[in-house]
Amino acid sequence: MTKEISIGGSSFGNGRPPVIIAGPCVIESEETVFRTAGELREICGRLGLPLVFKSSFDKANRSSLSSFRGPGLDKGLRILSDVRERTGVPVISDIHSVQEVGPAGRALDALQIPAFLCRQTDLILAAAGSGKPVNVKKGQFLAPWDVTNIIDKFVSTGNTSLFLTERGTSFGYNNLVVDFRGLPVMRAFGYPVIFDVTHSLQLPGGQGSCSGGQREFAAPLARAAAAAGVDGFFLEVHPDPDRALCDGPNMIPLGEVESLLKAIRDIAAIAGGKELCS
Repeated sequence: MTKEISIGGSSFGNGRPPVIIAGPCVIESEETVFRTAGELREICGRLGLPLVFKSSFDKANRSSLSSFRGPGLDKGLRILSDVRERTGVPVISDIHSVQEVGPAGRALDALQIPAFLCRQTDLILAAAGSGKPVNVKKGQFLAPWDVTNIIDKFVSTGNTSLFLTERGTSFGYNNLVVDFRGLPVMRAFGYPVIFDVTHSLQLPGGQGSCSGGQREFAAPLARAAAAAGVDGFFLEVHPDPDRALCDGPNMIPLGEVESLLKAIRDIAAIAGGKELCS
């Protein structure tokens, strides 16, 4: 078992049903964000799965200078706060600097540290010091057991509301691969482990000025992670990924989400020795 984490009204870990952390890669418009959040709330409600809504106010690590980054800190946090107020769903977003921790911590239910920044000691300590639950994505360059250093830094502040996300490991140029042995290795350290379905399918920089992706493999990888016994799933979801302004090739169409979540919910229940829900 892993530690139980609570984000708003959503609790996960310690044998609970897997949490779904989902939403568009980046805040493109209020309309897209509110539509996606509302439909995800309905889907997860029908399936009995806890939901945390995710979208980035700033994508600071884009491939190209011309890549769309989002509305920025102030407007983005306002939109995410409005999502929580309108839908009742807790919200999470990426932080990239110590300076963002304060305002993000006041506006969000949880903070997320991107994979490329998972070794940034000052950022980890500041995020933990906010008192909020924090998701740290394991860098593509780390071995699963290397997360013990992240854990040690984080809990040194007295905050133990930490969870970790697997998003694949660099495998040559412009490619990632998921080593499913890493999921139980990471969970053995006692903190919930989330499987990032969509970024595990990313081809970093694979299109030259932006990243590519292979969303056709989302379902088999998600099912495998459910069977391995993870505590939740991270999915980037968009009403029309082919027209998205960021990470479209690896985002899942909103219309396909429910069938995928139902499959991984049922597999996770079997893996945990529980009876299936109707």
